[in-house]
Amino acid sequence: VQLIESGGGLVRAGGSLRLSCAASGRTFSAYSMAWFRQAPGKEREFVVVSTWTGGTTYSVDSLEGRFTISRDNAWSAVYTIYLQINSLKPEDAGVYYCAATPRRSGVAALRRSTAYAYWGQGTQVTVSS
Repeated sequence: VQLIESGGGLVRAGGSLRLSCAASGRTFSAYSMAWFRQAPGKEREFVVVSTWTGGTTYSVDSLEGRFTISRDNAWSAVYTIYLQINSLKPEDAGVYYCAATPRRSGVAALRRSTAYAYWGQGTQVTVSS
């Protein structure tokens, strides 16, 4: 199993980024797949999950409407999820991680990093003010 994130970089406050996570090695269409982020000196925090039921749950912060998760439903060897981030703020900076789990967990559990079996290496997002 491999999860490979990309799309991070340096962007000015107010700008946008689209992060990608390429997943391979499993049939990820039936997995819950999430994005977490970790700022320097802070714990990894939940951003959003696309659940195995087809639903989407956002963290309280990302309910501002600036974050959007989507999936590439093409049946191919590589399954991709995206995280669109608009109106970036300096506090959005950090390493963004993609995670996946085959467990049929509820949304409360899926907000926790311990629910996920597979992780990518992360992609760095830097926001200049």
